[in-house]
Amino acid sequence: MNVSGVNTVTEFILLSFPCSREVQVLLFVLFSVSYILTLMGNGAIVFAVKLDHRLHTPMYTLLANFSFLEMCYINTTVPNMLRNFLSETKTISFTACFLQFYFSFSMGTTETFLLPLMAFDRYLAICRPLHYPTIMSSCLCMNLVGLCWVTAFLCYPVPIYFITQLPFCGPNTIDHFVCDPGPLLALSCTPAPGIELSCSILSSLIIFITFFFILGSYTLVLRAVLRVPSASGRRKAFSTCGSHLVVVSLFYGTLMVMYISPTSGKPAGIQKIVTLFYSSLTPLVNPLIYSLRNKDMKAALRKIQKCTKISQSE
Repeated sequence: MNVSGVNTVTEFILLSFPCSREVQVLLFVLFSVSYILTLMGNGAIVFAVKLDHRLHTPMYTLLANFSFLEMCYINTTVPNMLRNFLSETKTISFTACFLQFYFSFSMGTTETFLLPLMAFDRYLAICRPLHYPTIMSSCLCMNLVGLCWVTAFLCYPVPIYFITQLPFCGPNTIDHFVCDPGPLLALSCTPAPGIELSCSILSSLIIFITFFFILGSYTLVLRAVLRVPSASGRRKAFSTCGSHLVVVSLFYGTLMVMYISPTSGKPAGIQKIVTLFYSSLTPLVNPLIYSLRNKDMKAALRKIQKCTKISQSE
């Protein structure tokens, strides 16, 4: 353990997934492939929206921002996890640990703000179709996206600052693959139930307010869709919202398991599995969910594929 003269921890050890060297290498290969596929899938959606003028609408602008966010999000956790698979020491500095904590939580909070914005966009498109172009203009859409990012990055500096002021005098081993508040608070030399409770309340407020906003938006959408006389019209409306609902279910389901209840009594294995699910697996499957159910997106991706083949042949 590396400590300073005032007996303060200057680095942490991330245990990640303790197993044999061979299994560590196998995990490194598996998660490296998953990481590359996630970047490629989400990057393809960003480029498709940027290059295809038919997709220059608020709905696809939000989708492109969501995919860009997913690319940023996995870069806060996965590269360090991959490094630890091959590292003997598995250390991370005190500053780097809390920077990872801040950026991963800020990105996750941005996602909890973007998903309600996407639900609101679908509500306007389906329930207020005549007013939709006027209300949800491109300018307003980008301003709302910017507001989501800025607000999310302002949510956690204060709680994280108070956690950094706790005395960490040892041990310095975190039974996790990321710097998460639960394991960090468990390493504090003095109990901090107030900080743990405040983090839990803040996370709960963010999750529940945005979740119920999405729930309310889709309740109104469902009521409007059921009034559509034609079956084809109802199918089109449901297909437009279906992908988003699947993503919302995956994301909010794991968040509620992880962050709403106090983290002190939660087994480390469950924390790792749930964190792995929403930090690595959902960004991987989100491009598939959105592209497979969307004809315009599939057409744009095929167009990019053709352009790539033509440029390679030249």
